[in-house]
Amino acid sequence: MSTTPPPPPPPAYGTPAPPLNPADEKTWAIVTHVLGIFFSFLPSLIVYLVFKGRGPFLEAHSKTALNFHLTTLIAYVAGTILSFVLVGFIVFLVVPILVIVFAIIASVRASAGEYYTYPLSIPFFK
Repeated sequence: MSTTPPPPPPPAYGTPAPPLNPADEKTWAIVTHVLGIFFSFLPSLIVYLVFKGRGPFLEAHSKTALNFHLTTLIAYVAGTILSFVLVGFIVFLVVPILVIVFAIIASVRASAGEYYTYPLSIPFFK
């Protein structure tokens, strides 16, 4: 009767994911900024949580995009409150324009491999 050795154990949970190569980091950073125009903070939050620790460039861009879109969310809430005194409509005109312009600038900077910090954003994640 021959005994076969037991199968090897499965890989441990929590093994770190391999780092991204620079081209993938750039691509995901661009995607983070562009999708933020349409879906607010959700793309940057998902990219930050999924790719955290896999590349400093992508992590920095996802943090700055997340900070900016959370700041715009606060601006929308403030605009909603201020719309009761007929001033908040200005927020709903200005903020979407700023989101589009700054996201395009950030995605161009990301494609060039540069770090970018959105102006007027509150740094929730550092």
